This record gives sequence, structure tokens and C-alpha cells, in this order.
Amino acid sequence: MNVEKKSTWLHDPRPDAACTIIAEVAQAHDGSLGMAHAFIDAIATTGADAVKFQTHIAAAESTPGEPWRTRFSLQDETRYDYWRRMEFTPEQWQGLKEHCHDRGLLFLSTPFSDPAFDLLQKIGVAGWKVASGEITNRPLLEKMAQTGLPVLLSTGMSPLDEIDQAVSWIKPFAIPLAVMQCTSQYPSKAENIGLNNIPLFKDRYGVAGLSDHSGKIFPGLAAVSHGAKIIEVHVTLSRFMFGPDVPASLTIEELAQLVEGIRFTETMLAHPMDKSTLSEPVRELRRIFMKSITASEDLPAGTTLTESHLTIKKPGTGIPPFEINQLIGKRLRHSISKDQLLSWQDLDTP
Repeated sequence: MNVEKKSTWLHDPRPDAACTIIAEVAQAHDGSLGMAHAFIDAIATTGADAVKFQTHIAAAESTPGEPWRTRFSLQDETRYDYWRRMEFTPEQWQGLKEHCHDRGLLFLSTPFSDPAFDLLQKIGVAGWKVASGEITNRPLLEKMAQTGLPVLLSTGMSPLDEIDQAVSWIKPFAIPLAVMQCTSQYPSKAENIGLNNIPLFKDRYGVAGLSDHSGKIFPGLAAVSHGAKIIEVHVTLSRFMFGPDVPASLTIEELAQLVEGIRFTETMLAHPMDKSTLSEPVRELRRIFMKSITASEDLPAGTTLTESHLTIKKPGTGIPPFEINQLIGKRLRHSISKDQLLSWQDLDTP
């Protein structure tokens, strides 16, 4: 699919920038470096703007006793073991970043620890995505803000006062900030998307986005129509792939539809229609498709018109139908043929 790339908010954070569409791979690669690279190639075909991974370093992030959210892995005894299997080396992360660059995609990865942040800072990211579980991690948020890069703050597990607090830590750094409506439910039901928070966050914080876990394209489209500048969705190469996020993900084909739909929506929003005037193409269509008052039969000169003498047919270049009552009782100045459109010049004036 060939989709023209735009300069989006994450490329250039301006109020009039286009929405940045982020495809999140997260752990869908299941620890396979080759699979991670395959995701980049697939996402590049959709017109999305960025690829986002998650950078986990088990020893820095978690304890061996961390419980499973969903016990899905047949090869990992503990959640800690799973995080260890998800780790890539700095060189491997560098290769993923370069692959994204080569395919015209911004590279993002969420750090879940200070060492993960340090690793990603050395490699270089387009911005920082704060996971919902890190919103109270003030030291990490301030490290991100100190880099001057945009911060995308996910809010899936936080009430408004906690979001306000996190924003207050970041605001003094005067960096681009987008606050992301998120529902930490996999997949999210329609009634739990929280679309109303897009305009709320936009008014309250300046820039709003949606981190969506519905596995549908509809929330992203609706969010853009409400002013979202960032849309993030999980992706999968197939509904039959392994992993806990597959039900909450879009396929590559669905991601392409979302991209097309968002760009279509943005074009609609950028071109409001003035219904007080009509363009020439529309006026031409009116002449073709509107109707006029027409003779229902051959009528000799001097005929006093009755309702039975008249019908309504296309095209719309004659007297419009709503004026038919004004013709009843008028006399014809000259003969009229069946199906001839009447004009005021055909009638005797009183």
C-alpha cells in the first residue's frame, strides 16, 4: 500500500500537525530478533509513522516473584523468566533502530527501568512513551523530560489527579507532551474506550492521544475526529500468532485501513463545507438531477393550465416544482409539446 507520508506531530510537534500513527509491536516478536525485524518490514507497507517496541531488562525492572497478568507462556516458568527472554542486546536494539530508519519509520521503545532508559538514550529514539504503570515514576519521567524529546504519557491505570501530578513534573521542562487516553484492558470493550477524554485531555493538557487496545480500527478514527494527535495500536502479523496481546491487536491489513481512514478523516476535517453557497460542479449537478415543471401532453396555445396538464421531470433547468401552484389557471401564449419544460415566457401575464 502506498500512502503519502506526512509531517506528523511526533516529527514536528505543532498544533496543526497531522496525527502520528504508532504501530506497537511490544512483545509480539516473542523474543525473536528476526520476528522483530519482520514486523518493521510489514508495518512499513501500511503508511504508519512509527514502530514502538518495549525494552525490558528483567533484573532492573522486576523481581522473581512478579505475578503473571495472564499465564500464557508454555516455556517460561515465571513472568521474570519471560522478561529475560524478551531482552535484546544493545547491538540488536541498534539494528532495529537502523532498520526502522531505513524503512522511513520513527523508532520508539518504552523503557521499563533506568538501565533500559540509558540503553535507549544511547541508541536514540524519536520520543519517550511512558507506560501506564510508570506514571508515578517521577525520577524516570524527569530523566525523559531532560532529554528535550517529546513525551507520550499513557494513563490507563490513573485517575485525573494522578495524571495532573505527572504532568506537573514534566511541564517545567517545556517539552512537547501528549497525554494519552488508554484503557488497560486487553481487548478493550467499546463502552470502556473513554473517547470523551480526548477533548478533555486536549483542553486540560494541550495535546491528546489514544493508546488503543480494542483490536478494532474504529476508536482511532473516532479519536482523530475528536482532535487526537497520537494514535497507538498493537499489531500482529496474524490472528493465529502466539502472545497475550493478539486479541487486542490489529492485523497489518487492518493497520493499513486505519492509516487510510485517519488520513481521510484529517482531509475531511481540514476542508469544512460552506452550505450557504454552491460550487460550480454542484450547480451543474443540480441542472442534471433536479426536476422542472413539464407538459404532460401536447397543449395548444390558449390552454388554461390545470393540474392534469402538468408533471414534474428532469432536468432541473426550468421552473422548479415548488412553483407548480402558480402555473395553475395561467394561459399558454403558444403551443407546448409533451415533455417540454415550461418557462415563464410561455405564459400570458395577467
